[in-house]
Parts: sequence; C-alpha cells; structure tokens
Amino acid sequence: MTLGELIDFLYGHPYFVSCYFIGIPLAAFLAKLLGKGEGHLSPWSYFYSVLIYLSVIPGIFALLLNVYHLLYENTSIYKVRLPVQVVPIASMVLSLYLIKQNVSFDKIPGFGKLSSFAFSMAGIMIILFILNKARILIFTYLPFFWLILILVMIYLGFRYIGKRITKSK
Repeated sequence: MTLGELIDFLYGHPYFVSCYFIGIPLAAFLAKLLGKGEGHLSPWSYFYSVLIYLSVIPGIFALLLNVYHLLYENTSIYKVRLPVQVVPIASMVLSLYLIKQNVSFDKIPGFGKLSSFAFSMAGIMIILFILNKARILIFTYLPFFWLILILVMIYLGFRYIGKRITKSK
C-alpha cells in the first residue's frame, strides 16, 4: 500500500479518521477531569505522553503534507481533503491545549524529544523548499559548498530556536 492509497482509503472511510481524532481530545478532556492537579504524577504523565504522541505525529504529518501539497505540487487550497489534511491538525491543537491545562509539558516524559522532532522536520522542509526553489544558483557565483553550509546553518538555527522555545516555558 502506498501513501496515496492510504490517504485515499482514509478519505473514503471517514469513520476511522473521525473516531481516532475525536477520541484523542476526548481522552485528554476526561483525563483533565479525572486527574485534576495530578497530571505530573506517574500514571497520568505517561498517559498524557501517549496522548501527545498519538495526536502530534499524525498532526505534524498532516501539516507537512499540506505544506508539501501547497508549495511543491502547487495544489489549490480548494482541493484540501478535510478529514485527512485538516482534522489531524485541529485534533492535535485541541489535544495539546487540553493537556496543557492540567500539566506542564516539561513534566511529561519524552515531550522534549517530540518537540525537537517537530522543529527538525520543519527545518528540513524549509531546507528542501529552498533547495527546490534555488534555481537562482545558476545565476549566482556562490559555490555549492557555501550553499550547503548556509543551509546547515539555517537548520541548526531552527534546532536552536526550537530548543529555546520549548525550554522557555
């Protein structure tokens, strides 16, 4: 099964998508009600960690897929498939909002790795976008080594900014 076939399957069966992406914020809401003020304790923190991974990984994937479709393939925004491309992002934002109300992200195991993963993926997408649109390389006299060095510095800058943002709260 290819990625396109998986997306077509999920688009054709919105029941699976809606159950999954409604279930995660619902579980976060119930955990917020049941574990009020105890989100930093052992069973709740691991439960929140699982919820974060279950919501953020598809959300980041959907976000990167949207960026890819809009920037690289020049797909019209009117052709966005809501169940596959928008619902995961909305579910991720809602889940993170509900979890943040009960516990600080610093106290959730593995969240630092996930946020650095998200910023790394964003940095890589920006670098790939710059490389894709770098047709001006022919008209400039910039050696290829310097271009790669600049792109690596941009990537490291995104990693540094990502670490500063996640540690500032």
